[in-house]
Amino acid sequence: MRKFKTESKKLLDLMINSIYTNREIFLRELISNASDAVDKLYFRSLTDPDVAVGRDDLAITVAFDAEARTVTVSDNGIGMTKDEMDKNLGTIAHSDSYEFKAARAEEVAEAVTEGEAEGEPKGLADLTDVDIIGQFGVGFYSAFMVGKKVRVISRAVGSDEAWAWESDGVEGYDMVIAERSEHGTDVIVYLKDDTDEESFGAFATEHGLTSLIKRYSNYVRYPIKMEVTRTRKVEAPEAAEGDDAEAPAAPQWETYTEIETINSMIPIWKRRKSEVSQEEYNEFYKTDFHDFEDPARTISVHAEGSLNYDALLFVPSRAPWDMYSKDYQRGLALYSANVLIMDKCEELLPDYFGFVRGVVDSSDLTLNISRETLQHNGQLRAIARRLEKKIKADLANMRDDDREAYERFFEQFGRTLKFGIYQSYGMAKDALADLLLFYSAKQQKMITLDEYLADAPAGADAIFYAAGDSRERLAQMPLVTTVLAKGYDVLLCDQDVDEFCMMAMGTYGEHAVDGDDENKQPYFIKNVGADDLGLTTEEEKKEAEEATESNAELFEVMREALGDKVERVVVSTRLTDAPAVVTSEGGVSLAMVQVLKSQPGAEELPELHLALEVNVKHPVFATLQAAHEAGDDEKVRDYASLLFDQALIVEGIMPDNPLAFAQAIAALMK
Repeated sequence: MRKFKTESKKLLDLMINSIYTNREIFLRELISNASDAVDKLYFRSLTDPDVAVGRDDLAITVAFDAEARTVTVSDNGIGMTKDEMDKNLGTIAHSDSYEFKAARAEEVAEAVTEGEAEGEPKGLADLTDVDIIGQFGVGFYSAFMVGKKVRVISRAVGSDEAWAWESDGVEGYDMVIAERSEHGTDVIVYLKDDTDEESFGAFATEHGLTSLIKRYSNYVRYPIKMEVTRTRKVEAPEAAEGDDAEAPAAPQWETYTEIETINSMIPIWKRRKSEVSQEEYNEFYKTDFHDFEDPARTISVHAEGSLNYDALLFVPSRAPWDMYSKDYQRGLALYSANVLIMDKCEELLPDYFGFVRGVVDSSDLTLNISRETLQHNGQLRAIARRLEKKIKADLANMRDDDREAYERFFEQFGRTLKFGIYQSYGMAKDALADLLLFYSAKQQKMITLDEYLADAPAGADAIFYAAGDSRERLAQMPLVTTVLAKGYDVLLCDQDVDEFCMMAMGTYGEHAVDGDDENKQPYFIKNVGADDLGLTTEEEKKEAEEATESNAELFEVMREALGDKVERVVVSTRLTDAPAVVTSEGGVSLAMVQVLKSQPGAEELPELHLALEVNVKHPVFATLQAAHEAGDDEKVRDYASLLFDQALIVEGIMPDNPLAFAQAIAALMK
């Protein structure tokens, strides 16, 4: 036995027990190595006239023996000589594939130079079409995670002899002469005994192997063949004379085996969009992402340049049932050289586009030694930025070209876009704000912020909105009808995230100040319940000041009656029909507090600064004045409480003491 060096033994132990976290990827690694071996042979055939091989003849075979507890991965690739086997398998972390890639790069460069000198490319398309997967020379040793012994039989192309390498992955390895009818390599894994925690024998089953092939190696460029068991109906034998001809013959079935190609080979995302029908895209999406509906949008990306990658993205028609739960996992499937690296790579999508499904495939990614994660995230971030722009552009096109479809999309995923602005403290508003839709009280339909501004009156400097739990109720609020009466539109926001989103944005777009295009300011986004909307004329302000001064004592009695519920009782400059309204001063509205109350940690609510605005032109105010002048301050206090609770109900908020409110109404009716 040839002994592993002490350093190699430590590295092998680290390999088996630490580098890989998922035992089932051993098959992915062995198939990837087989694919590399086949690629090397195909590349050799392009440059060596003595090697004649047809690409259609190249394949990988997977087999198992349940009784012997073995899994075998075979290829008819380039094979290994005795020295190559000793070097590649006896030296941990030596990558023959990595050396091959470097040598190939030099050959391609020479071919380019020669082709340019002769005025033709010298078959460069074929030369560059060999995509070697291996990098570190450690994938083979993942077999020891599931195997108590591994035997490798290999015969190099052009050689008459084959050699066998065998090891238990502990002390060392043996090498002996062997038999193999043609060039290529067999890797035979003798599975470990089952334990209470691990069932290694599950790998030596048809279902176990086919599922792993489809999961990790479905798009390896060469066919992965395997003998599978099938059943078929057998024709019933003809009835003999004397048999009851009326009795129907029971159907008979037989079991048989056949060699079947398990993998798909050519991934749909590598093909140009012009070569694929939408039906094919739909079928791939529904099959691979387990959806029963066709996607709303399909985005195909083929990037070449400093970073090469292919991507196929889908916008679902409906939000998954768990999308807004903490268990929802976003991310795209990440492939490298057609081999699955990660099921859901979160770094490829921002949270607000987390509903997008799809795959990204790039051979330029720098993977870590286990190929389970990435070594450097710079490449991933670059791809993510480009994909984000693609998704944004496609959604904008849908918004402009197919509004009905976009409104259906927004109904499903609009909350996610709004939450993206809020969660980023407004940092994402440049990317998302123009995609948002809100219901217009004036136009009575869903509109964008740009459409709101296009319909705004001349000189407008703000975007107005009202937040609550019902679009119908919001449309009837006194503050909304007042703003509408002044010629401005109001966006009716009935989702719990709406006001948080609006506050995070703060502003949107720009407008010229006093017609000066050189002097521009943003449009401020204002809640109609805020203390100052900027719609009051100087004359209205003056009338309010005079009314406040002349009724100062009355307002003080009302404020004392309401206690700490309000900080001020003031004259309203914006009410027309309603007797009173409750407004908030500062950044926190009544609607926002109601949303926060329903969330965990409701005991830590922000402090509210409320004011009761009274309409001095309403008949109710005259009643208040008369009671105060008559010295009946108890009636003033009762009416102040009634007005406050009534104003809350108009806002859609239940009074603190509904019983007291009902009793006050009953007393008033007497």
